[in-house]
Amino acid sequence: MRLENKVAIVTGAANSIQEELPGIGGATAWVLAKEGAKVVLADVQDDQNQKSAAHINESGYNALSVHLDVTNEEDWDRAIKSTLDEFGRIDILVNCAGGTKSAALEETTGELWDAQMNIYAKGTFIGTKAVIPVMRRLGGGSIINISSIYGIVSAPNGVAYGAAKGAVRTFSTTVAVQFGKDNIRVNSVHPGYVLTPATENMISDKDTREWLVGRTPLGRLATPNDIANGILFLASDESNFVTGSELIIDGGVTAH
Repeated sequence: MRLENKVAIVTGAANSIQEELPGIGGATAWVLAKEGAKVVLADVQDDQNQKSAAHINESGYNALSVHLDVTNEEDWDRAIKSTLDEFGRIDILVNCAGGTKSAALEETTGELWDAQMNIYAKGTFIGTKAVIPVMRRLGGGSIINISSIYGIVSAPNGVAYGAAKGAVRTFSTTVAVQFGKDNIRVNSVHPGYVLTPATENMISDKDTREWLVGRTPLGRLATPNDIANGILFLASDESNFVTGSELIIDGGVTAH
């Protein structure tokens, strides 16, 4: 029970039904719950989010569903209030919400650029800013921001996505330095190629899948649980001297 008595908010966690393909947020919610955390599933997909929270509760763990558009400050205020009303504290925040759409520079519109920057960079910024006062009051916490390998290396046909994920990376290090004195740790996670509901259609193409696997030295795609287990380490006290770091979970892609 590595997270016993801790409370975690996980954004983008609606796809948490075990019998279905989970997202990274959904897999993370399960992993944290199994390790003793009370988990708040925060998402805009209200029906699916409520089903997922109920599924976790029915399995003997502790979960709460809250509506959250990560780009909306009032939604964040309500989500944090609901969490504190239900569980009394917030120890962990996993900023995992996403909505990827790839495009090369010539095909990237201002609308697409803004959408990617909003959900990743702005959403991470608002959420982090919103939980800092709670964590400071409680004597510390762990914030885990999900970036990407394409926040480190160039993204094929992913101009806006790469820029947004790069922003998450540098934002995380800046906040880590600022709030280390408050025992608030901030780290980023950089997944490689992962099979999730968001990538399933793309990866179902045989040529695309072979290309992705061929670029990965370990010879397979990541599962959502591969990423969630890294998030668990950063959420737990086992990483209590880790902040401002970048955890790459990519099967060796960026080592090329």
